[in-house]
Amino acid sequence: MRPRFLTRRAIQLALTANALRPLPGERAAIPAFFAGWLTNELAPHLLALTAADTAAHLARHGLRTRSDRAGLALSMASMAGLGALIADAQRARGEVEHALAEALGEQYLEDLRRPPDPKDLATPWGQLVMPFRMRNPEVRRDRDVAYAPGGKRFLLDIYRPRETVEGRPVLLQIHGGAWMVDSKDHQGIPLMQHMAQRGWIGVAVNYPLSPKAHWPDHIVAIKRAVAWIREHIDGYGGDPAFLAATGGSAGGHLAALLALTPNDPKLQPGFEDEDTTIQACVPHYGVYDFAATSGAKASEYRLKTLLARFVVGKDPVRFHEDYVAASPLDRINDKAPPFFVIHGERDTMVPVAEAREFVRRLRAVSPNPVAYAEISGAQHAFDIFPSIRSAHVVRGVERFLEWAYLRSLAG
Repeated sequence: MRPRFLTRRAIQLALTANALRPLPGERAAIPAFFAGWLTNELAPHLLALTAADTAAHLARHGLRTRSDRAGLALSMASMAGLGALIADAQRARGEVEHALAEALGEQYLEDLRRPPDPKDLATPWGQLVMPFRMRNPEVRRDRDVAYAPGGKRFLLDIYRPRETVEGRPVLLQIHGGAWMVDSKDHQGIPLMQHMAQRGWIGVAVNYPLSPKAHWPDHIVAIKRAVAWIREHIDGYGGDPAFLAATGGSAGGHLAALLALTPNDPKLQPGFEDEDTTIQACVPHYGVYDFAATSGAKASEYRLKTLLARFVVGKDPVRFHEDYVAASPLDRINDKAPPFFVIHGERDTMVPVAEAREFVRRLRAVSPNPVAYAEISGAQHAFDIFPSIRSAHVVRGVERFLEWAYLRSLAG
């Protein structure tokens, strides 16, 4: 048992160290993410488990052997690191609020119909005890509504308040997964449930996946979903005049591109006359440099190993303009709606420099506010389930969206 204790403590320390300082380099991005993501967001739970495991071992065996003492040292180092991760996560509250105040004005809270109270801003510890049990009795979910022909990849779910509502603003959630995997069932749930509880209508959407589908099938499907929302969402209590979009990773890319290409006929084949504008955009850890025009090594590596081979399926040199047309960084224009860009400081899948450059260029031309929150210690996909960090981000997104909605009502 003693060597097993030492092994457990060594593994936990390695995971904690990677969460604090992820493995560098493009080739290490995926293992660094998987090794650090859960450790980061479940740091309070792991701290409690580490303390309990250590206490139990010491109660049974004491510190009689070198293995015992080494295990204790590793345990203490792990707990210190996990404490640092928890402190990093708590910084999200201030970082989100600073980003909103900087972009929207110091007095923006006064413009909200329901300014946050201390409970809204506090860490919801009760909700975080069982983070994978994501249920909300105040929210109704209408599953698997078809927005276009084609089967399960053209289905959406609608989140809405349990009681009947009318004319409520709408939030479109676009899942990530490298344009190749996952579905509406596994991402954005904390945000969708929170917004529906606050009276919004949430729409989580599937879209065709690569390599079976090739670009631009993904964004065309998203725009079809927007057209469906505009025509049908009033039947679910939504206001088709106000639609915001959000999503993470590939979903962040699609949300940003949707916001920057309103009514682009090339991306709306057969439904060119449909209105696909959106009124606000909140991309999380999105892919913005799709064409690698910034020259960043990480963007070029993604272009060669993922996008060209599986997602677009075309030579990125010969068909360079196709990649540029798909790149939010290269589609920035002065018609952009208000943006709230959110990115993790320690993101290994999409390095934070990509978000910084996107925000810099967008702020240079957009007539609307561009808020940017860089979240301390956050890895990719930090908001998949409720955590300290994601709870503060969700509430900040709510404040931004409420501000954007009330601003649209004011004209």
